[in-house]
Amino acid sequence: MDNNENLKVLKELHTGAQMGIKAISYVSEKAENEEFKRELSTQYNQYEDILNKVTDIYNDFGEVPSTSNIKNDVMTWMGVQMNTMNDRSNSKLSEMLIQGTVMGIIEGRKILNNNPNVDTNIKDTLNEFVQLQENSVTRLKEFL
Repeated sequence: MDNNENLKVLKELHTGAQMGIKAISYVSEKAENEEFKRELSTQYNQYEDILNKVTDIYNDFGEVPSTSNIKNDVMTWMGVQMNTMNDRSNSKLSEMLIQGTVMGIIEGRKILNNNPNVDTNIKDTLNEFVQLQENSVTRLKEFL
């Protein structure tokens, strides 16, 4: 696979990890339950680990990852604010994160299926990211 395709997939992976970090950060501000906050902190750290791996892979390609998309950040923040105006329960916060994470799982699987020749390091990191998201959904279900 050529570098343009690898970088395209890497960019999607980078964007997904950034969105996960932002969403968890915004939801954490609303959380009141200590056990739920600990779970969110764990997930936040896992997303950061993926983001660091992605940055390292970018370096291998002699590239620098783009910064966060302000529009996506604002939309994510506004979505969290609006969806928690009347309900800040663990159940509501978990539901929001699960919905976003499932979208990430779907997108990740599509990228994997449609790019079978992507660089092995990128593919492995993308698989790890999708697995992280699938595990996150399982853990978040406990708070519904």
